[in-house]
Amino acid sequence: MKRITIAMTAMLFSLTAFAGKTEREYMKNEVAPAVKDAEAKFKAACGCALKINVSDTLKSTDDMAQAKHVSESISEGVGGYCNDDASKKAMCQMKTLDITKAKETKFTFKGGKGLAETEGQSYVSWDMITREIDK
Repeated sequence: MKRITIAMTAMLFSLTAFAGKTEREYMKNEVAPAVKDAEAKFKAACGCALKINVSDTLKSTDDMAQAKHVSESISEGVGGYCNDDASKKAMCQMKTLDITKAKETKFTFKGGKGLAETEGQSYVSWDMITREIDK
């Protein structure tokens, strides 16, 4: 619990340097709870922890909304996916998920780390994540 609090505080402070009041409130009230919910549902369904990091490259509320959507997609999809040992084993390979802004929306996975990149108009869905990890 202490780690989560420290991580969330660090995430909020990293955005504070660039973000105005509206963006800080959106991160605190919308994105952070969605991330926390996704991490909890992932752990409950798959039996392992996933740490989701929201990059400070997501500066506007529109960009941050994509991180919220990624988190919500995980929350909605993980329960129906991690329902057998093989699926749990596959998903537990991913230890961290970084959500960042890039020129193209895509998901990559390497060495236990998932990278969800958004161009600001679309987000990485749960299906995109599972397709890449299941390769």
